[in-house]
Amino acid sequence: MASQASLLLQKQLKDLCKNPVDGFSAGLVDENNIFEWSVTVIGPPDTLYEGGFFNAIMSFPSNYPNSPPTVKFTSEIWHPNVYTDGRVCISILHPPGDDPNGYELASERWTPVHTVESIVLSIISMLSSPNDESPANVEAAKMWRDNRDEFRKKVGRCVRKSQEML
Repeated sequence: MASQASLLLQKQLKDLCKNPVDGFSAGLVDENNIFEWSVTVIGPPDTLYEGGFFNAIMSFPSNYPNSPPTVKFTSEIWHPNVYTDGRVCISILHPPGDDPNGYELASERWTPVHTVESIVLSIISMLSSPNDESPANVEAAKMWRDNRDEFRKKVGRCVRKSQEML
């Protein structure tokens, strides 16, 4: 099983190296471990995150693509759909099948057709339009809803901090 996952991940890495996608870069954390990727998401234009460089670690399970990877920002980021410890919470990263809480349709959750590219593009989309209905960071969601100026300032600090790390 793991060899199938590693072959698929090697192919996706090769494809991304050959045909880079605007908005992010990806590579291995350690050349000897195909299951741990380092991803840098570039804050999308015309969003509060514009100009930021947000680093994350994408960890793949040995039964990938049957189960989703986890994605965790290592850069500080303030967003309703990112836990305070950096873990990203979006539907496509949730295990396949029906949502035990009834919030998501099975069709919105993980399916094996997703690739590193589609995952990161979903994260970029999440930065552009936060979902404050089922937030991972309740405080950020509340601020997004009730105090957009303060939210903007806090995100701006994260963007500046991410630029200093370059």
